[in-house]
Amino acid sequence: MCRCKRVMLSVAYVSTYPPTHCGVAEYTRMLITALKSAANVTVHVLCDISDRKEVIDKETGAYVHNAFIKGSNNYDRILDILAEIGGVDVLHVQHEYGIFGYTDAILGTCLKAKEEGLARKIAFTMHTVYHPLSGNDKALKFQEKLNSTDAVIVHSFLKEFELQHQGVNPRIVYRIPHGTHLNPYLGISRENLLAELSLSREEIKGYIITMPGFLRRDKGLDVLIDSLEHVDREKFTLIIAGELRDRKLLDVIEYASSKMNIIYLARYLTNEEMLKLIALSDIIVLPYRDKRGSYSISGILHLSMGSFRPIIGTKVPRLIELYQYAPRLTIPPKAPEELSKKILWLIENYDFGVAYMAYLYGYAARTQWLRMARRHVSLYNNILKSEAST
Repeated sequence: MCRCKRVMLSVAYVSTYPPTHCGVAEYTRMLITALKSAANVTVHVLCDISDRKEVIDKETGAYVHNAFIKGSNNYDRILDILAEIGGVDVLHVQHEYGIFGYTDAILGTCLKAKEEGLARKIAFTMHTVYHPLSGNDKALKFQEKLNSTDAVIVHSFLKEFELQHQGVNPRIVYRIPHGTHLNPYLGISRENLLAELSLSREEIKGYIITMPGFLRRDKGLDVLIDSLEHVDREKFTLIIAGELRDRKLLDVIEYASSKMNIIYLARYLTNEEMLKLIALSDIIVLPYRDKRGSYSISGILHLSMGSFRPIIGTKVPRLIELYQYAPRLTIPPKAPEELSKKILWLIENYDFGVAYMAYLYGYAARTQWLRMARRHVSLYNNILKSEAST
C-alpha cells in the first residue's frame, strides 16, 4: 500500500469578498466553496479591506485577509501577506476593472510576488474583456500585458478569441465557463418560499415574472416595464429584486406600480435569498443592453439556469449562453414589443417553454460549480507541471 505523502496545493485569490456587495465577490466565494470538495487545496483570500475580521471562513474553509482598497494603485499589503503565509503555488486574481481600475498596478504586484518567490504561478480571470470599438485605450493596454501571466481564464468564446486577436498568446488563454449553482430550494412549497422572503400570498396574481440582480440602467428595466403594459395585469406579478445602483430607476418603478402588480424588494439579496426568489418564480426576464465593446458573462443567468425556470433574455454578449442554448427565447435589446410577445407566448405555452429549455438545463448541469472547481485545480496543476518540466 502506497504511503506517499500527497503535496497540498496552495492558492491565494485576490478578489472582493462577502460581505462586499459585488458579483465578483459572490463568484469567488462560490468557487472556493466548491474547491472544498477538491482534496488537498489550501485557499487564502486576499480581499478588499472592509469591516470584516481576518478569520477562517467557516463555509469555505478559506483564510480571509484584508489586503487592498478597491481602485487603489498600491497593493504592497498583498506582498506582505504572502510573505507572512510563506508564499503560495498559485496567485489568482479575479480581475474586474471596477475593482482594480485601468492601470497595471495589480499585475505589477503579482509579477513582483513571483520574482520574490512568493508565488510560483500567476493566473488572471478576466471577468470583463474590452473590444477596440469600446474606445477604452487603458483597458486595451492592460489586456496586451496579460502575456506576462501564466494563465488567463475567461468564461466565453467571445472573450477567448477577442484576447487572441489582441495578441494574447492562445497557449495561456483558457475558457472555463462560469459555474452554475443547482438550486437547492426547488422542492420547497410556494407558501414556504413566500414566507421565507417575507411575502404574502395575497400579493401574488398569476405568473410570477422576476427580474433579479443589481438595478442599473443597463439591466433594461424600462424595456421590461414597457413590454408588460401590453400584458393583462391579472396574468402576472412582477418582482423586481436587487440593490439599487441608479436612483432614477425609482421613478420607473413608481410609474409602473400604478399600472401593474409589482413587488419591489429594494435591498441586496444574498445568494441564498436570490436562489429562493428564483425558485419561487415562474419566468425570469433579463432584458439587458450591454455597453459597446464590452464582453462579460451574467452571474444571474447562471443562478437562473440552475433553477430550471424559463428565461427570456436579450441577444447580448453577457447572455451569449442563453442565445446559444435557447435562441427562441432571446430578443434584440431595446425591443419592448418583441419582449411582450415572448412573455405572452410563454404564459400561454408554459409547459412547452419549460421543455424547450431542456438543452440549457443540460448545460447548467455540465457547468455546476463542483465541475468548474475541478477544472481550475486541473489548470493549476498543469501550469505548475510546466514549471517543473522547464
